[in-house]
Amino acid sequence: MPPLSPRFKCRSGLVWLLIAAAGLVPRTAAADTSIKTRNVVIVTLDGFRWQEFFGGAEEGLIDPDVGGVRDRDTLRRRYVRESTEAKREALLPFIWGTVARQGQIFGDPSRQSSAVCTNGLKFSYPGYNELFCGFGDERITSNDKRDNHNLSVLEFLDGRPPFRGRVAAFCTWGVFPFIFRQGRNGLRVQAGWTPIVDEPLTDQQRSTNELIAALPRYWPDNTFDVVAWRAAREHLLRHHPRVLYISFGETDEWGHGRRYDLYLDAAHQADRMIQELWQMLAELPEYRESTALVLSTDHGRGGTRGNWTDHGQQVSGAEHIWIAVMGPDTPPLGVRGNAAVTQGQVAATIAQLLGEDFNATNPRAATPLPDVVRPAPR
Repeated sequence: MPPLSPRFKCRSGLVWLLIAAAGLVPRTAAADTSIKTRNVVIVTLDGFRWQEFFGGAEEGLIDPDVGGVRDRDTLRRRYVRESTEAKREALLPFIWGTVARQGQIFGDPSRQSSAVCTNGLKFSYPGYNELFCGFGDERITSNDKRDNHNLSVLEFLDGRPPFRGRVAAFCTWGVFPFIFRQGRNGLRVQAGWTPIVDEPLTDQQRSTNELIAALPRYWPDNTFDVVAWRAAREHLLRHHPRVLYISFGETDEWGHGRRYDLYLDAAHQADRMIQELWQMLAELPEYRESTALVLSTDHGRGGTRGNWTDHGQQVSGAEHIWIAVMGPDTPPLGVRGNAAVTQGQVAATIAQLLGEDFNATNPRAATPLPDVVRPAPR
């Protein structure tokens, strides 16, 4: 075939320009350049009930038989106050002193609002899949260590050029590498009792590995929150990830163990670590005034003195959760009233905070939480 003439090439190029201008050529979703947020930190408190999140310590559970509490007077002094607002701030001072004032919180039933997981099973693997993949998957029916079928928002972001290699997860529960299918995508997931591998190790990382070896294996597949916290903090300082996930698991474990005192203490310590993290982010130039914080849980628990320790398909009310967001693009609307949201909306919200469109790649995912990302100026 003879070569095309310059005139034909010119006309052909003009035709393609006109087609593209008309929007007939498919394009990949582009990042929203009006977004100020450059980084997102996600933190979850496994199985932490909305009752304590919004109401503080429940006095009926501060009991040796019902809550396994060993020192009622000390626990009351620590967390019991006259008003609901004071109780919840005593338990979670950073969340209620800072996040509620500078960000948004969903799920308070006293404000005619709800936040629910929709998977129907109300335990961890289905909950974390819904939280990070955007929908409940009927194929996930256990907590077994099997690779997820679904693309998570962490894997999605790690596949985008601005975030490639800068997404990391630090989790107390050893199932997370399978939830995020680390084996196939190489995502950085530090989980359970596995020592840190990040050669050459820093002094802090070596110290954390020594801690992992020294701590009692109280739960075979779940380590203590301080391990995930120390590993995540050092990774943040050393590698400056743009998307960081920290999963705390002690609230769920102490809940199952009917230790209401340790359940409350674990939530209080998680709040303290989140505050320390936020202060650290404010001091680092890579994160200052450009980082969003997303907080939530994988499921709720029962609401009675008898079943507060439990969750699952048969536990009424365990589908109710809570969600909080704070960052430079999130209007400070506080506790949202008259809002009904789902756990699945968190995944697309994480992407939207970074100017990315998770729904374009994963149409089954729920849409972002309403009015959490400030609309771009016209």
